[in-house]
Amino acid sequence: MNCIVIDDEEMARAIIAQMISNHKELKMAQEFSNAMQAIKYLNQNEVDLIFLDIHMPEFTGFDFIQTIKNPPKIILVTSDKNFAIEAFEYECIVDYLVKPITEERFQKAIIKANASQFSPSSIKEVKAVTEDNANEFYINIDRRLIKIEFNSVSVVEAKGDYIHIKTDTKNYVVHSTLKKIEDKLPKDLFLKVHRSFIINTKKIIDIEDNSVLIAKDVIPVSRANRPELMKRLNLL
Repeated sequence: MNCIVIDDEEMARAIIAQMISNHKELKMAQEFSNAMQAIKYLNQNEVDLIFLDIHMPEFTGFDFIQTIKNPPKIILVTSDKNFAIEAFEYECIVDYLVKPITEERFQKAIIKANASQFSPSSIKEVKAVTEDNANEFYINIDRRLIKIEFNSVSVVEAKGDYIHIKTDTKNYVVHSTLKKIEDKLPKDLFLKVHRSFIINTKKIIDIEDNSVLIAKDVIPVSRANRPELMKRLNLL
């Protein structure tokens, strides 16, 4: 990963640069003493990871994040613990390091940065296992990759920019689209029965008129999708 360091303290930049050099997967591309210089650099160069100080004169780390478009992964580096909650409101931020930084803590931050590469949108998008015989997929929740088995999913519901995934044991809210998850789910098990709902046809308890009962949820079935649903059923 190509990295840059943004910190107004020369010693802090030198320490991070040294730590970066200890990791073969990291490449130090450039360092900057202020955010404006870094913005100019990013306008012409691609970067995978930024080590960013919060407290800098005139232009803070948060100002920097709000200024750049499509920010890469960012590890905040600061001597102030008080901004941790605010920091994780930004999807691009993968970790929060408090100075002085130990090698062990730095290593953990790099592991998080590497893990976040599994998510194309920096956070909370559905990821499927790539093998042809996969029977599970992964979702990114609060920077954790959570495995969900296809068989455990009963209903997927679209709500605005999010989807609700209901499983046998737990429900999840993921920033994604119904179309994206539909493409990941096995067609022999799942069926889109409404513009807002995909169901696991094996979980159907009852069908009445234009709705199906799955667990305690009554799911609408559109007129256009009802014939395909009836085809799937093993009717006597």
